Amino acid sequence: MIPKTAEYALRAVVILARAPGRPLSADALAESTQVPRRYAHKVLQALVRAGLVGSHSGPGGGYTLLRSPEDVSILDVVSAIEPIPRIRRCPLGLKGHTSLCPLHRQLDDAAAQTEKAFAQVTLAQLLNQSHSVPPLCEVK
Repeated sequence: MIPKTAEYALRAVVILARAPGRPLSADALAESTQVPRRYAHKVLQALVRAGLVGSHSGPGGGYTLLRSPEDVSILDVVSAIEPIPRIRRCPLGLKGHTSLCPLHRQLDDAAAQTEKAFAQVTLAQLLNQSHSVPPLCEVK
């Protein structure tokens, strides 16, 4: 449903949300999220560019979540990596389709509903659920 990279980003921000104000290294995040280190670094850099994660170099440095978990939605994280594709005009380029045909309208409506659902769930809500299975990663 979402790209693997977005899944990895969600794992990373969940781990960061569990460690408020404590910088975590790329190595620690890669291990916690079960993501290859090179890939984790790429994901973390995308989150930094999006303004969701801060990067601090030097001893004691690492990555931190810049916003409160209450202020970060699943949609924020997914969009930082790869926004949910929306259909704005006929993907077939048909000149007579000045508006979306019924099929493409339904597909775009489904994308809009996914965006809406992702926007309504914050990291804090994920972390605060009383459930025997932790969200996205094993807790160490």
